[in-house]
Amino acid sequence: MTVSSAPTSFAQATKVTPGGSPASFTVDLHPEWTILGKPNGGYLLAVLANAVGAHLEAQGVDHRHAVAATASYGWVPECGPSSIEVSVLRSGKSTTQATAQLRQGGEVAVAGTFTFQTLQAPGPVRYRDLAPLSLAPEEDCVRLPPINPSGAEVAILGHTAELLDPTSLAWTRGASSDEASLKGWVRFDSGEEPTPASLLYVCDCFPPATFAINSLGWVPTLQLTAYVRALPAPGPLQVHQFAQVVDGGLVDEVCHVFDSTGRLVAQGTQLAMVRFAEA
Repeated sequence: MTVSSAPTSFAQATKVTPGGSPASFTVDLHPEWTILGKPNGGYLLAVLANAVGAHLEAQGVDHRHAVAATASYGWVPECGPSSIEVSVLRSGKSTTQATAQLRQGGEVAVAGTFTFQTLQAPGPVRYRDLAPLSLAPEEDCVRLPPINPSGAEVAILGHTAELLDPTSLAWTRGASSDEASLKGWVRFDSGEEPTPASLLYVCDCFPPATFAINSLGWVPTLQLTAYVRALPAPGPLQVHQFAQVVDGGLVDEVCHVFDSTGRLVAQGTQLAMVRFAEA
């Protein structure tokens, strides 16, 4: 599979269409939003969120944004046609909770749980115990290529500009850092501005933070949770992804996403498997 020079927008790639019943939808999982040929986990989370949002809209429920989303990945679906089934758990005045399951071949590949509200224009932040992210200017950062030095294809990098801060590049030269931490800028090559739905993807679009401490191969996600905290301002996103504990072949990774004003607009946590060379 070769990355197209005319990028498919994130909105196009996550679009769902109504299925045979009011709570069912179909989607074509797109090869341009893959890692090593498999759909990215954050992309799949956004697809499921779009199905829930479409169902709520069709039912006249005016809760438009997934403010909390959790996905469990039973197995990785292939690109191509998939079906989604949505079930509303509860719908109240301000909040709706729902589940969604993505199926291929009649089997559930990904199951998600969502909390929907309608985000309002951001106001003053009442409390924040989180330092602003310090990043070099975009022009001084390095964009990750869609084909890595080993020849493996990370197709999302052909459509998502991920520009790493110079302090996060040691692993790209085969060196190791003292911290499992990466930071940089994110933009969509299609020119799309960030949306609440695309923030779910951005929480999982960065390389694994354990690359900085020389983990081997990819780091498959077992479970991903993302919170969307505010409507993002137009412009590039600032991302900080870091690991807190690596133990027993598992790693927890935390992702903070800031908009162009420096406001925290999304945060993600995932549990993933990880491998290192034997000592």
